[in-house]
Amino acid sequence: MTETIIWTVSVLTALGLLLSLVLFWVARKFRVEEDPRIDEIEKTLPGANCGGCGFAGCRAFADAAVKAGNLDANFCPVGGSEVMKKVAVILGCEVKEAAPRVAVVRCNGSCANRPLVNTYEGTQSCKVKAALYGGDTGCLFGCLGCGDCVAACQFGALSMDPATGLPVVDETKCTACGACVKACPKRIIELRPKGPRGMREFVSCANKDKGPVAKKACANACIGCGICAKTCTHEAITVEANLAWIDPDKCKLCRECEAVCPTGAIHGVNFPKPLDKEAVKQRIAERKKKEAENV
Repeated sequence: MTETIIWTVSVLTALGLLLSLVLFWVARKFRVEEDPRIDEIEKTLPGANCGGCGFAGCRAFADAAVKAGNLDANFCPVGGSEVMKKVAVILGCEVKEAAPRVAVVRCNGSCANRPLVNTYEGTQSCKVKAALYGGDTGCLFGCLGCGDCVAACQFGALSMDPATGLPVVDETKCTACGACVKACPKRIIELRPKGPRGMREFVSCANKDKGPVAKKACANACIGCGICAKTCTHEAITVEANLAWIDPDKCKLCRECEAVCPTGAIHGVNFPKPLDKEAVKQRIAERKKKEAENV
């Protein structure tokens, strides 16, 4: 009996050692070498794993950056330029300065501007609501007001304004990760450059219906009249599909488009002084008068 036990233990021990050697050989033979810089970059990144960079998470971003060898096509919006400079040092390359961006809600269809035409009593989700029908108002392009964007934001930068029924962006918390952009089924949230000292102009509307239809649905809708594009001397505004859009790279923040917009669809934010529409319109008139005299 004792001899049987000894042989059993010996065989199992020998078999265990043999299998250990086999596993060790297999591990050495098929092991995948991983660049240690991936770990360094991952530790440098914020660790939000928000997907704003276009990858599944921070480690996936680090792996892609190491394999690319440069940062021409990779940028972490949460970490911003400061973090990217540290990543560039690890990779031994240079990083291009990227202008800080912020989420902008392109809808001015508040409860006052866009009256209800029906009542929705289903699941409070913009995604579900958009799949079922156009919304509670006559505008098929505006905010649905259920707050999917608020739920998607990991940084607490979005909240719903009970007075307007629209989401509000807290610029001090927004990291421009783009989660709210992906969450909005109506695609009314856009990432735009913050602009110098936070000043920027944008069209707060996404309605592509023809003017009369858009105006009937919302008092502040863009009606595609093109007055803003004709007024802009910097070619920063284009009108496509009955909707104006301001190119932030060309906009000089003169606010002339905001002053002449007949529906108030163009918004200027963070300017030090309120817009004096009459003064701006006078300036435009004087410029056009001089241009006519020089023809």
